[in-house]
Amino acid sequence: MSSPKVVIVGAGIVGTSLADELTMRGWTDVTVLDRGPLFATGGSTSHAPGLVFATNPSKTMTELATYTLEKFSALEHPDGWCFSHVGGLEVATTEARWDDLHRKAGWASSRGVDHELLSAAQCGELHPLLDPDIVIGGLHTPRDGLAKALRAVEAQAVRARSRGAEFIGNTEIIDVVEENGAVRGVRTTTGVVDADIVVCCTGFWGREFGRRVGLTIPLVPMAHQYAITTPVESRAGTNSPVAEASLPILRHQDQDLYYREHGDRIGIGYYGHHPMPSDVNNLDYASKISLDEMPSKLMFTPDDFTGAWTETVTLLPELCGGKVDEGFNGIFSFTPDGQSVVGEHRELSGFWVAEAVWVTHSAGVARTVAEWMIDGTPAVDVHEIDLYRFEDAALNDDFIVTTSSQQFVEVYDIIHPHDQRKAPRQVRTSPFYDRQSALGAEFWEAALWERPAWFEANAGLLDALRADGLVVPERDSWSARHWSPISVAEASWTRSNVALYDMTPLTRYELSGPGALDLLQWLTTNNLAKSVGSVTYTLMLDENGGVRSDLTVARLADDVFQIGANGPADFDWISRRIADGGYGDRVTLRDITGATCCLGLWGPLARDVVAPLTSADLSNDGLKYFRCLRTTIGTIPVTMMRVSYVGELGWEIYTSAEYGRALWDLLMKSGEPQGIIAAGRIAFNSLRIEKGYRSAGTDMTTEHTPDAAGIGFAVRATKPDDFIGKQALTQREPCPKVLKTLRLDDPSAVVLGKEPVIIDGAVAGYVTSAGWSATVGTCLAYAWLPAGTDTGTAVTVRYLRTAYDATVVDDVVVDPSMSRIRK
Repeated sequence: MSSPKVVIVGAGIVGTSLADELTMRGWTDVTVLDRGPLFATGGSTSHAPGLVFATNPSKTMTELATYTLEKFSALEHPDGWCFSHVGGLEVATTEARWDDLHRKAGWASSRGVDHELLSAAQCGELHPLLDPDIVIGGLHTPRDGLAKALRAVEAQAVRARSRGAEFIGNTEIIDVVEENGAVRGVRTTTGVVDADIVVCCTGFWGREFGRRVGLTIPLVPMAHQYAITTPVESRAGTNSPVAEASLPILRHQDQDLYYREHGDRIGIGYYGHHPMPSDVNNLDYASKISLDEMPSKLMFTPDDFTGAWTETVTLLPELCGGKVDEGFNGIFSFTPDGQSVVGEHRELSGFWVAEAVWVTHSAGVARTVAEWMIDGTPAVDVHEIDLYRFEDAALNDDFIVTTSSQQFVEVYDIIHPHDQRKAPRQVRTSPFYDRQSALGAEFWEAALWERPAWFEANAGLLDALRADGLVVPERDSWSARHWSPISVAEASWTRSNVALYDMTPLTRYELSGPGALDLLQWLTTNNLAKSVGSVTYTLMLDENGGVRSDLTVARLADDVFQIGANGPADFDWISRRIADGGYGDRVTLRDITGATCCLGLWGPLARDVVAPLTSADLSNDGLKYFRCLRTTIGTIPVTMMRVSYVGELGWEIYTSAEYGRALWDLLMKSGEPQGIIAAGRIAFNSLRIEKGYRSAGTDMTTEHTPDAAGIGFAVRATKPDDFIGKQALTQREPCPKVLKTLRLDDPSAVVLGKEPVIIDGAVAGYVTSAGWSATVGTCLAYAWLPAGTDTGTAVTVRYLRTAYDATVVDDVVVDPSMSRIRK
């Protein structure tokens, strides 16, 4: 196969890293264009302070950063180092931050990042400028350090050029040349450069460049203050001009600050000022570009830095005799969720995006894009950075600017796993929203939907159940945030009586047409060639046999299927396969989520609530488990699916949104004799973990096979149709880790997710999901552990500053025989 022609727009750290990654894999017909001079082009790379920290809340981002620092460490440049492992030191000056550093240490340990928690005195020894008396402790990561970004760019460019790549600067790209839905090149001021693939690596200009091809790239160019002090006396002579820095990068996140050396001076980065979104159209690109003057370096605003200097001289007392010698407000990209944006344009084949990528993750992202382009799927899971992860309502200017600005404010904040977006809110509400508000719902937001977490109206139920023997242990302050003991009562009541859950926010698609079944048979692992009225749990795999998503598919007619999916990335995946498989004139895919609504009616008394309202036979023989029917409840047309994500008798009841409120009222009125309640997401989550049900993207990703994730039952390798990933499953080596269920030994112990799990004194895995089980009276958690870990194995889960003993148990903790669901 001949190498396709690739044009990379942007010669910064991302574009140049990508050219290196592509050419080392044999794609050598690569041209890198930039409108600035090579290689200080005037973008973010040109002024980047070069901090690289591997530890991140995201496992994927940790892997991308780790690759970046290791690759840059091996680069050679005639002027000296491209990466210096000076290490990183994050210090805590509050108890909350000290807890958070323990949490980060947990992430690091479960992902193989070298680290050590230090006392205040040890922090002072490691970084003698800081005052240890105001520090509680610190997290030291010795492999982290400084990237000399421009040297890394040039070193990779040299390698790419040696393999055939061409780099051209001072060239304005006017637009992208298209033909029949595919790229054909780019038009510049000097002519057309032919291309089969065009990659947008334009940094904070990405949003504007994306508009040229009708693509919304959700990022905001944001100004960030960086200052350099006058010389510090004690650092005189300690760093040679070549070395530049020897002290670890210091992060004082309690005050939104970080520090690095520039010889005998200190560079100070500050996130504590108000967000400063920048309009790239107002940046002067016609002026001469140098390291001192470039469009990405705005005028320093000293008034915004006043608080930063006050806190700096408190932490680093020796600096009180100096001052800020120079500074600038440097522009770089923020997104609505703080992650990068990577992928291929769905409507324009061959147009790829690698945007909102900081130096920290640059080489890792480049490797991932190269694998994706050449192999068809990357080695690491990319759902957190996928171009198509955002809902349509998130792709407007107001949402992008508001949420990206909030990301800037929170970049060094302590973020709880259940912290909620502050704005915008109430963008998507189900027809039941007013009824839920009247019951005192505490709403969480996800995918712009308002979702009840629990209902204050059930406080009396909690009191009654406690009086009847329900035990709800006290929680520590961290795990008690965004939580209420009412949720335990709601879960308990679901198991013993009946509860109503709003399932409207769960993504729903309708796939119809004469090719619908054939397409689904190719896309998914289970056999969907079943009778009308069947409901099937199935998986979508990538080409390597990894789990992309899990689906619940109901066959409503011979050529009409309703798909319960996990979000916009699923719509993107299915849409692309419609085109790839030639199904375009044989199927229609529609997102019907907003036009419909859904209530989950579950519990042993659920049949008593709904049977009087319909003529349909809802007995076990009349509507079996994993079957559906169209009927009416009262006068309301509904589709009832006998499925249960909480593991109890009941149905998911779907109707058009216009009937939603009436359906709620009808079910709540009918359920009064049974004591029906509305219940929220926290109860829902704990119940699904009791039943061994997985959550795609949280418990399993493309890095995991179905068998390893404990859902191999959803794969029908013997079905007559081939499916994506089938061959890979037969050839792939077994996963070294498997998903197991843990039962914490102490009933008062609670974990929240991402904590390291220790076996025989060594970190062996990490927690994915967790929830306190009202049924068994302790916390249950899923964790990825070494294959062969047996039921009964004793483990330890490290939570903040505490270690909890736990035991590996069988996956289905409650009702493994499924008798409660099938009665």
